[in-house]
Amino acid sequence: MRAGRTGVSFSAMSASSRIGFVGLGVMGRSMARHLLEAGHQLTVYNRTRSRAEEIVRAGAGWADSAGAAARDADIVITMVGYPHDVEEVYFGERGIIANAHAGALLIDMTTSTPALAQRVAEAAEARGLQALDAPVSGGDIGAREARLTIMAGGASEAFERALPVFQVMGKTINLMGGPGAGQHTKMCNQIAIAAGMLGVCEALAYAQGAGIDQSAMINTISTGAAASWSLSNYGPRIIRGDFAPGFYVKHFIKDMEIALQAAREMGMAAPGLELALSRYRELAMQGGEDLGTQALYRLYAGGSHAD
Repeated sequence: MRAGRTGVSFSAMSASSRIGFVGLGVMGRSMARHLLEAGHQLTVYNRTRSRAEEIVRAGAGWADSAGAAARDADIVITMVGYPHDVEEVYFGERGIIANAHAGALLIDMTTSTPALAQRVAEAAEARGLQALDAPVSGGDIGAREARLTIMAGGASEAFERALPVFQVMGKTINLMGGPGAGQHTKMCNQIAIAAGMLGVCEALAYAQGAGIDQSAMINTISTGAAASWSLSNYGPRIIRGDFAPGFYVKHFIKDMEIALQAAREMGMAAPGLELALSRYRELAMQGGEDLGTQALYRLYAGGSHAD
C-alpha cells in the first residue's frame, strides 16, 4: 500500500493533461468540473447528453461515444453505474480500449467487480495502455467538495502518473495493490457502511419512539464511540425528510451484491451484509431504488416522510 500524498512536485501537480471523462452522474459531474477548473483539457461523454450541457458550456468538449472521448486523451476516467456499463464503455469497436492511443492511462472510478477490473487491466496492457481501478467513497458531498477517498488498484507507475489528477478530486488517496485491489477495498467500505446505516436508522427510530429530540441525540452521540460519517451527514438529512440521492439505493444494492458474491467466493460468511442487503431490497421493492441510501429510514418510519 502507498499513501498518495508524497513525492509529488508542484510542477507535476499543476501540469495540464488531456482528459476524457465518461459518466456524468451525481458524483461524476462534480469530479469532471474540478478537473476542468484545475486547467485540464476535458472532453466528456455521457449516455444522456443533457447532463453534459452545463460542463460543455463551461468549456469541456463533447464526444459522441466513450471511444471518441478516449481517442485524443492522455488519461481517460470512467464513472458509470454498473459493471455492465463498464463492459460497454471499455470493450467493443466504439469502446475506450480499442480507441485510446498507445500509452494512455485508463482509470475506472466506478464501483465494479474485482474480476472485471483485472480483465480491463489485462486488455489495456495488451494494447500498450495503463489501467487503474480506483473506486471512491464520500458520496455527493465528497465529490462536490473535492475530498473523496480514492482506493486504487494497479501498477505503481500508473498510480504515480494518476496522482496529480486524483489530488484534484480527493483527499485520501491510496494504492492498495495490483489490479482489482481498489475494488476489493471499496467492498470493505460498502460492507462497513451497510451495517452502519442500519445502526443510524435504528438509532433515529429509537430516539423518535422514546420521545428524544433526534437532532440533540445526534449532536450528543456523534462526539463519542458512536461517531460515524453516516450519522453526522445522513442523520440530519433523515430528520429533514431529505431522501434525495447522494448515492442511489439501486447502486448501493449493486455494490452489496458484488461484495456478497466476492465473500462467498472466499468462503466467508457475511450475515450483517446479508441483512442490510435484504432491507435495501425491501426498500427498492417499495419504490425507493432512486432515493438516497439514507431512505432506509422509511422502513422504520413507515414511509411517513415525503420523497
